[in-house]
Amino acid sequence: MSSVDIEAIKNQLGLEINAVNSSQGLEELRIKYLGRKGLISQLTGMIPGLPQEERAAFGQKANALKNKTLSLIEEKQRSLGQVSAVEEFSGLDIGLPAIVQDLGRLHPLTQIIDEICAVFVRLGFSVVEGPEIETEYNNFTGLNIPLEHPSRDAFDTFYLKPSNNTNDQRPTTSDRLLLRSHTSPVQIRAMKSQKPPLAVVVPGRVYRPDAVDASHSFMFHQIEGFMVDKGIRFSDLKGVLEAFAKAVFGEDIKMRFRPHFFPFTEPSAEVDISCIICKGKGCSVCGRKGWLEVLGAGMIHPNVFKHVGYNAREYTGFAFGMGVERIAMLKYGINDIRLFFENDLRFLRQF
Repeated sequence: MSSVDIEAIKNQLGLEINAVNSSQGLEELRIKYLGRKGLISQLTGMIPGLPQEERAAFGQKANALKNKTLSLIEEKQRSLGQVSAVEEFSGLDIGLPAIVQDLGRLHPLTQIIDEICAVFVRLGFSVVEGPEIETEYNNFTGLNIPLEHPSRDAFDTFYLKPSNNTNDQRPTTSDRLLLRSHTSPVQIRAMKSQKPPLAVVVPGRVYRPDAVDASHSFMFHQIEGFMVDKGIRFSDLKGVLEAFAKAVFGEDIKMRFRPHFFPFTEPSAEVDISCIICKGKGCSVCGRKGWLEVLGAGMIHPNVFKHVGYNAREYTGFAFGMGVERIAMLKYGINDIRLFFENDLRFLRQF
């Protein structure tokens, strides 16, 4: 078989591969040319019987024919695959409505938490989280909340039953467990584990046995913040909270601080902003007062420093705490806290 025969096989291959219209026909053609007893195998089997000077050239042409055959078969295979795909879907009515997959989105409370934390991160604070099951010491005692304080009563806090492996010994007030009633216990944990200076914000869920209504829930969210260093003053607190309020509610809001009492801060204050609805003129949202209460704050009490091992004569600090639901309800004009937890998509899709 000469080079003329190789050219004849190549021409024959082109004609036959163009005539193939099915995967089965293509497989039969592949076996005919590339199989163990196929035409190309017969060509390569003839090489040893050729004169020495013809073997190299003949082998190159036979190998080129093999590569050409492989290329044509692969190309035809892709072509047949596209045709079969079209045939498979030829009966599909593309005018039928598709099944729409809803895209998930962040819950409005998560959006508010992220927005608030981002403001404080820009101010140099770090975000820290803590456990929702806390010790009574961290939740109350370490924060200078005395035993007789109403919040320590079983009617105001979810206490957890001790385990069965207590050997009938009642737990002390330092190791009794409860569902934290505020995020302030993380203040104790953070200050015990770090030395000043530190600036921290703490977002998280908290629990109180409140009757559920339009403005109360047994579970809600808070963001605690505090800063401790040498020379921290009340004016630093005012500056930080003003930057927060303007970033969240707008540059045109005003702030005021009203004297208040918290066991863990001294002096303490309630912080109000001018009503974002009526711009301080008075409306139903602000009770005709022109002001909206947004958070509580103050300078950290020296007794709290004593519980965490800080020298109150060397360090000072401030702390603040806010309800996330309260902020979200004010910002978006929501009048019922229960909407956040009912999982009603008609409500959630608005955010």
